[in-house]
Amino acid sequence: MPQPRGSTLKGFATIALIALNVIFLVPILMVAALVRLIVPVQGWRRGMGHVMTAIAELWISGNNAIFQLMGALHVDARGLAGLQRRDWYLVVSNHRSWVDILVLQSVFKGRIPFLKFFLKQQLIWVPLLGLAWWALDFPFMRRHSSDYLAKHPEERGRDLEATRKACARFAQMPTSVMNFVEGTRYTEAKSARYKSPYRHLLPPRAGGVAFVLSAMGGVLHSMVDVTIAYREMSPTLWDLCCGRLQTVIVEVVRRPIEAWTTAGDYMEDAAFRRRFQEWLGELWQEKDARLDVLLPSGQA
Repeated sequence: MPQPRGSTLKGFATIALIALNVIFLVPILMVAALVRLIVPVQGWRRGMGHVMTAIAELWISGNNAIFQLMGALHVDARGLAGLQRRDWYLVVSNHRSWVDILVLQSVFKGRIPFLKFFLKQQLIWVPLLGLAWWALDFPFMRRHSSDYLAKHPEERGRDLEATRKACARFAQMPTSVMNFVEGTRYTEAKSARYKSPYRHLLPPRAGGVAFVLSAMGGVLHSMVDVTIAYREMSPTLWDLCCGRLQTVIVEVVRRPIEAWTTAGDYMEDAAFRRRFQEWLGELWQEKDARLDVLLPSGQA
């Protein structure tokens, strides 16, 4: 299939409409967040949480309408049957591009609860959106390197504590906890650096998934395993806005959460940690095999 040529003019128009959507809705969201903050009543705050989620989903609906109007995003989504709006899910996915988030929001809007992401601490400084993510209780993670932690042992465990606090909030209303298990976007350079055993994926980082399952095992109903495949090697947000992307394939497999995955101590139990890593590695091998089928021949 030939690559869509796209249009620079379409790109600027799409970016402008997305920016207007943000500029219009984020101030409304911040007013709702302030109202929630100044009334210290749990039931009130829970109700305002629903209001804020509705505002965020209105933002997603606006983005989807913009992409449809501009003919910018076409998704072939498979395996969505049986998903419920009022369940709790752990959503795991491969990570190729910033476009992934917009694709996932488009696919799951109205089918499962609002997606909550674990974000890098630096993203809180993104204009307007950083404030919105903070108001919506997206957890911000510092993700220090092992060298940094060796020099600053007092920082060890803070991300785990942030995860626990976030999961306690997520348990109060139906939520989809989103985890890009690779921890970063795939590139060939990163694949070589990490000595990845997979053709299309980086090695999965099991800790984040294990912590969420440990903290929310009694609440989560199932795991939604997502595989995203682009015909383009490394699509950018600008490619999307210009209409240069071919149809994005999104395959969804709903998996039961096995009891043993919620019962162990990933940090302290070496046998459990090894079993958990092997289990996640098997899921990643299956995903890699699916990408062999879905991706164009020769694409890494």
